[in-house]
Amino acid sequence: MIWLTWRQHRGQLLVTFGLLAALGLMFLVSGLEAAAFVASNAGLAPGDLDAALGARYDAVYTVFGWLPIVAPALIGAFWGAPLLGREFERGTHRLVWTQAVPVRRWLAVKLVVLGGLVALGGLAMSAMVSVWRPRFRTDTFGNVGIFNMLGVEPAAWWLFAFMLGTAAGAVLRRTLAAMAVVVGVLAVMTFGLFTLSDHYATPSRVVTADQTTVTSQDVRLVEHAWLDPAGREIAETPPGACPRGVDAGRNDSARTAYEECLIGKGYRHVVYFHGHDRFWRFQLIDAAILLAGAAGLGLVTVRAVRRAS
Repeated sequence: MIWLTWRQHRGQLLVTFGLLAALGLMFLVSGLEAAAFVASNAGLAPGDLDAALGARYDAVYTVFGWLPIVAPALIGAFWGAPLLGREFERGTHRLVWTQAVPVRRWLAVKLVVLGGLVALGGLAMSAMVSVWRPRFRTDTFGNVGIFNMLGVEPAAWWLFAFMLGTAAGAVLRRTLAAMAVVVGVLAVMTFGLFTLSDHYATPSRVVTADQTTVTSQDVRLVEHAWLDPAGREIAETPPGACPRGVDAGRNDSARTAYEECLIGKGYRHVVYFHGHDRFWRFQLIDAAILLAGAAGLGLVTVRAVRRAS
């Protein structure tokens, strides 16, 4: 069965790992160039150096920015959705399930072998990003896109997407319909987990006159409020606290002037955030949710196949 699985899906395997190799080469070349660029521009201020790196490697940033969304969607659409959806569409499941290999074993080998390869592919992506990222000094926790490409997140997302596509193909029995389900559900899950993650732990609270002491760190911001001179926490400052002409908020200088006015009158920033020390806690909770979802989708797939057989 393992040999048969390889023969049936070798095209997907070769294309996927070919793309991984191409991404790895892109990360390697850009990372080495970025390291040399940083070394040759060591005199630049950190902000100017980051801006220069962003301008120089804009294309790489663009590709990387889409990966947390596109990579799982491709796995679900082109690995998971056709796995059973195509068998039902073509009617080949009737022939396959009448052979000497029992249906349960046929399905178990498919899911275990392909699911294992998908998870390994996600871990390979994580390893490449882990080596590439430090060259560009990007946040690992505060930037959710990068967070989803590090640690165990890619493996969990890819496996969930694969099982989602497989379950959708088994239930709908149409490959294109299953692909559409994959894209829609992944979009909802991405936003849902991002929103839910604020509640994985009680946020830290800091009262400060300069919120950049918090926002400049690798943290995940949850909420911002103000502390008035009487010590009361308020969501918005009173309309007459500072001249509205200063508070246009339409550009950085206007916002800075308005904040300086408020600080001068005794107001303080109240910042709620999750610190970088919670990186692995959030990773493991995300992964547990996704793996539980993948297991549930596996049960849906098994039930759909049993009904069809």
